[in-house]
Amino acid sequence: MNTILITGCSSGFGLETARYFLDRDWTVIATMRTLRDDVLPRSERLRLQQLDVTDSDSIARAVEAAGPINVLVNNAGVGLLNALEGVSMDNVRDVFETNTLGAIAMTKAVLPQMRERRAGVVVNVSSSVTVRPLSLLSVYTASKAAVNAFTESLALELQPFGVRARLVLPGAAPETAFGDNARARMGMNFPEPYAALAAQVFARMQQRRAVTRALDVAEAVWRAATDPSCPMRLPAGADAVEAAAAAAAG
Repeated sequence: MNTILITGCSSGFGLETARYFLDRDWTVIATMRTLRDDVLPRSERLRLQQLDVTDSDSIARAVEAAGPINVLVNNAGVGLLNALEGVSMDNVRDVFETNTLGAIAMTKAVLPQMRERRAGVVVNVSSSVTVRPLSLLSVYTASKAAVNAFTESLALELQPFGVRARLVLPGAAPETAFGDNARARMGMNFPEPYAALAAQVFARMQQRRAVTRALDVAEAVWRAATDPSCPMRLPAGADAVEAAAAAAAG
């Protein structure tokens, strides 16, 4: 029976991906920074595990408890929307610690067993903001663009061992709590010189029609995990598909 470990399962993309794989008879190790036992259906194939991807001891405990892992999904992440001048360096480090270094640390911890078995898949959930520049997202985009570069180079390293690495690039997902969590965690105090720009950005957000559903991401992760012929980058969500097409067209 295949086993998948997913980070950041308390809500949003991670939670929906855990449900998706459970429904398809996988063993799911759903990890969360703060454990919640009320968000997923009870199942003998479900294991909940506390995990903070910014804590090396927490990572070691989670990987040891997990046992053999066929697929690792690095989904845990934090958001940040602000002009660079409105962001403290502590917040910058916080974003990179979770989004970038957390994914790298989790991958490094799981790779030895995959390499030894000569089988396994690492799926890194990035973002469609990396395919085109957007205002007020310089730090967040940088953290995710680093994940893209990491994954694409890693895939080359792992080819000789039969291990795959793939990227899932979601768009904006208003149905999830990601944006609310970003505001609560990071604040939304824009420097006065950028107030007009921020108003324009929020007005465009209100007008967008194409968005990403959590299910879109779960389906993309499934394809990345189960289809060896899938492309390196999988846009997830109508807006992500549009962005990828626009970037490809130049």
